[in-house]
Amino acid sequence: MHLTIRKLEAQPTRFLKQLFRFGWEQALSCLFPVVIFASLALTKFLPLPFLPRYDWLLIICLLMQWAMVKSGLETKDELKVITLFHIIGLALELFKVHMGSWAYPEEGYSKVFGVPLYSGFMYASVASYLCQAWRRLKVDLVKWPPFLAVVPLAAAIYLNFFTHHYWIDIRWWLSGMVLVVFWRSWVSYEVGGILYRMPLALSFVLIGFFIWIAENIATFFGAWEYPNQADAWSLVHLGKVSSWLLLVIVSFLIVATLKQVKGKNSA
Repeated sequence: MHLTIRKLEAQPTRFLKQLFRFGWEQALSCLFPVVIFASLALTKFLPLPFLPRYDWLLIICLLMQWAMVKSGLETKDELKVITLFHIIGLALELFKVHMGSWAYPEEGYSKVFGVPLYSGFMYASVASYLCQAWRRLKVDLVKWPPFLAVVPLAAAIYLNFFTHHYWIDIRWWLSGMVLVVFWRSWVSYEVGGILYRMPLALSFVLIGFFIWIAENIATFFGAWEYPNQADAWSLVHLGKVSSWLLLVIVSFLIVATLKQVKGKNSA
């Protein structure tokens, strides 16, 4: 009887410990995004001298990236992945700002066609999180779909961000394709020596939702501005979760594909 009670009491304690470990590893994996948010808040309420705000943000991001690699928090291979995301994100920013989807209203010497160069680091920070979490939680993929299914799907999702301005928006069709392609796929991860797993599609939804929350924080601190936020800040439309969900899928597919390729080469 007493043994049974002790076991029941130990279960919530064990759960809380595991939850704390998981949260701690996630927090460490979010180091780059946290620095970006802190920099946005700092430069919003405490203007720095000599240079416009966007230029200071670029300098801070560059210094942070250098420090991450120098300290060993990020490997050179991860830096290559993050740089790729910076380029992909910057290309998307240039197009979206040109189309009037959002804007960067402040001045800056480092703006190109209305887009400050620091904006690419916001996409790169997503890649940084994925790389860090992958390594810290010893992520493994179960029943990963074939390469010929993954790459065209990722390309179609990314291209739709551009083509829907001129053609129909097929994001919901693409979301359906994601469910079909990854229906049997799972992601496994380790916390405190215990192995867990969840459906891959669920992990996409969770990451996309938390990025939407981060987007609200970023726009509040003036990282960028949607048309409906020109006069006063307001909550980012919940429909943007679908956009971030698809972007997370592209990010995850690129990181996962590169990890798979590197694993095969190492073997």
